[in-house]
Amino acid sequence: MPTFIIDETQSKRRIDQVLVDVLKISREKVQTLIKSGEVTINEKPPKPHTPVQLNDVVVYPKISTKPPKQEVTNVEIPILYEDNDLIVINKPAGLIVHRTNEIDTRPSVADLLVKKYRGIKKVGDNPLRPGIVHRLDREVSGVMVVAKTQAMYENLKKQFQDREVEKKYTALVYGKLPKEHDEITFAIARSKSQGRMVARTGEQDGKEALTQWNVVDRFKNVTLVDVKILTGRTHQIRVHFLAVDHPVVGDRLYRKKSMRHVKEKNLGRLFLHANSLTIHLADGKKKTFKTSLPKELKMILDALPRK
Repeated sequence: MPTFIIDETQSKRRIDQVLVDVLKISREKVQTLIKSGEVTINEKPPKPHTPVQLNDVVVYPKISTKPPKQEVTNVEIPILYEDNDLIVINKPAGLIVHRTNEIDTRPSVADLLVKKYRGIKKVGDNPLRPGIVHRLDREVSGVMVVAKTQAMYENLKKQFQDREVEKKYTALVYGKLPKEHDEITFAIARSKSQGRMVARTGEQDGKEALTQWNVVDRFKNVTLVDVKILTGRTHQIRVHFLAVDHPVVGDRLYRKKSMRHVKEKNLGRLFLHANSLTIHLADGKKKTFKTSLPKELKMILDALPRK
């Protein structure tokens, strides 16, 4: 029977909500499956409202409906660096990093790389995420590292866990930031009611999150910033800048319903680009990989009014 492992984006959600996303069927059908005992979490049958936790193993019945054909893509993934242990890529915006389940037909970074580097298929903890040790959101572009061997996968995984990896981004946010540089320290948790991540204040439960930023340029109604994240929480930059009332331009999920004197810009993507990634290679040497802003983001900056 099909199996998947709960990741950070699914953790603490109800099992019926997670399976609706995974199976692409109605909640009514999902709840029927759960109540029939055909779904298990860590080999135990749950109730529809049972919350799942990170790394839970979920088994579910194979759905008989014929899945749609795999989407075809001509997307090229630029390779910034490659050795026997890893690949560093410049991920294009609009491409997911990995599929979320076995019937997901969207093209992904993982699937496209496996076609070229077949050995990656057996690397990692989850066959849906071969070689993947970190992610960028679908509408975010920029530097990513992918492991080619299991040993390097474990090495990189530990570097991320120990916060030895340096991750920097360029973002355009709404409004005029009051300082030239600052940091955001709100904890981050998944909202039980909104189905997305939220910033927590005071004594509220949440995972530690730290975002530092510096102003690069100022425009009439938006500000360009360099961002460094010292933790790797889901949607961290997007959540943090919304929490300080300066959401990322182009964000349709973490957005304000109305902004005074500011007209929302629909870019078709986020104005968020991972411009720099510093890691240790297999030989222990520290190396930094950088990418410049994509052309479409440069064109947006060139057209922005300053007064």
